[in-house]
Amino acid sequence: MIAETVCSAVSAAGLGIAVVTAYRKRFLAAARIAAYSLVPVGLVMTGVVGWLADTAFSPTAWAGFGVLGGAWLLFAGTRAIERRRGGTRAERKAARGGQSGAAVAPTASAPSLGAGSPPAARPAAAPRAGSGEDFSDIEAILKKHGI
Repeated sequence: MIAETVCSAVSAAGLGIAVVTAYRKRFLAAARIAAYSLVPVGLVMTGVVGWLADTAFSPTAWAGFGVLGGAWLLFAGTRAIERRRGGTRAERKAARGGQSGAAVAPTASAPSLGAGSPPAARPAAAPRAGSGEDFSDIEAILKKHGI
């Protein structure tokens, strides 16, 4: 009962402000203020205010909100742990080579460059005299990777 009275008073005050604003030739702002001021009366007329008032003083409703909050905390906590471990249980099992029903594709040895064209081959520099031994291990690594 008191919630409906407060909502009606707020709406009446808002409509009064809208009238004063319209008197000052600011019709767009007055229409916007009138729209906002009609919302509390609309909520009272639809019964939302009564439902909220009944819910606010109901211990069962507050227990329900507590259960929903606990469920949300469990969900968020398990998602955070799952992200730290690196995926779902099935993904971890497949990565370890477990006996999953689906085949796992082998990983690429070279990084993927996307949809671009392959880089042009650069001509190899002529080896300098006396420096062939110094770079032999580097040449072996580059040849291993196909560079």
